[in-house]
Amino acid sequence: MWFTNGVARPRTITDERILSATATVIDRRGPDFTVADVAAEAGVSVGAVAKRFGSKSGLLQALTRAGTEEVARRMREAGTVREALLTWFDRLADPVVATNNLAQLGVDLIDPELRALLARHYAVMESELEVLCAAEGLPPNAARVLAALVYGISMDWSVRPRGDLLERMAEDIDLVLEGMR
Repeated sequence: MWFTNGVARPRTITDERILSATATVIDRRGPDFTVADVAAEAGVSVGAVAKRFGSKSGLLQALTRAGTEEVARRMREAGTVREALLTWFDRLADPVVATNNLAQLGVDLIDPELRALLARHYAVMESELEVLCAAEGLPPNAARVLAALVYGISMDWSVRPRGDLLERMAEDIDLVLEGMR
């Protein structure tokens, strides 16, 4: 909230709007994006972005935190191991978007704070997957194996995009799940 003439007025620019703009800009530009790019995409001033998030690193940290919560929620809603796994990379089905996000991941891994947030992100995803695997009677460590499978598929597809990413994932997930059951 901010105040005009002593009256509280709601923020019209939400953090979610700025974080959504950040994701869109990363999709288009990868790690070469700037805070000014995000501000332009969100339709706000650079100062507004800087005031809320401090820096490009602050934006990326907030985006990672929000992404962790979003993926966990979507996995729970998916209800099955197969569908939950397909939620992890569904927005990266375009090779350019996948490449730009992979490039950003490479940069994120250099930053200790972002790396720690990514470690938490992956741990949350695997924990959610463990719950679903147990509910489906899959063997111990199935979540770890399935997570590695989709990470590997996404990496391979980002480098050598052939066909549709989600179709490829679904085929490979089905094959591995069949062997586990």
